[in-house]
Amino acid sequence: MEPGVEELMPRLLPVDDCDLAEDFDPTVPPRTPQEYLKRVQIEAARCPDVVVAQIDPKKLRKKQTVNISISGCQPAPEGYSPTLKWQQQQVANFSAIRQSLNKHRNHWRSQHLDSNVTMPKSEDEEGWKKFCLGERVYSEIDALSDNENLGIDYIKVGFPPLLSIVSRMNQATVTSVLEYLISWFGERKFTPELGRWLYALLACLEKPLLPEAHSLIRQLARRCSEVRVLEENKNEEQISALNLLICLVSRYFDQRDLADEPS
Repeated sequence: MEPGVEELMPRLLPVDDCDLAEDFDPTVPPRTPQEYLKRVQIEAARCPDVVVAQIDPKKLRKKQTVNISISGCQPAPEGYSPTLKWQQQQVANFSAIRQSLNKHRNHWRSQHLDSNVTMPKSEDEEGWKKFCLGERVYSEIDALSDNENLGIDYIKVGFPPLLSIVSRMNQATVTSVLEYLISWFGERKFTPELGRWLYALLACLEKPLLPEAHSLIRQLARRCSEVRVLEENKNEEQISALNLLICLVSRYFDQRDLADEPS
């Protein structure tokens, strides 16, 4: 071992050079403590000073950078800011739903899924978007044809966040699907299908939040406030849904700087 390396990596225990037999073979299992220590010294000397990991770039996630903004939410349009009493009631309802979900999770997880329900793998971003939103919303098709109105085709309209489905999702999957839908929402309009799934995923999100989940829900609240301001027709039902998501992020998950000021 080089002297410079020796100074940076001091020996844990002093080991003197061992007097070994001339027929010592480092390739066979050591028979004495001295042979073992000598073999360790030889293997250490063969290690390169610098090791470079072989990384398959295909396995890396598309988005490695997390952009965290410290800005808050945009104020609600005039006349649409929720009251403090309304916000407190929504938090109480949400808390009760979370408690019920946790209590009965094993029961719902044991229920058989219908034959037409195939949950995508956690890393299948496009599959989850289609599963939750349906091909109609995902492909931005405005309306169903008359023939399709005869029955519900969940492939086209999306699967609802049934308890038997969300109870099967572990925290890694919950966070991943939340990320997929928030990313989709960042460039598109709000829909009822999206709202139902965002609410259900927040209900499944465990506290304390992991850093990634913390960043995601803040991003969600800010996006809801942006869409709320840009809502031209001021659809009360949609604004109420956006207010609800902002309320849960800010008041249930303790992101108080994002909360709406009571009207």
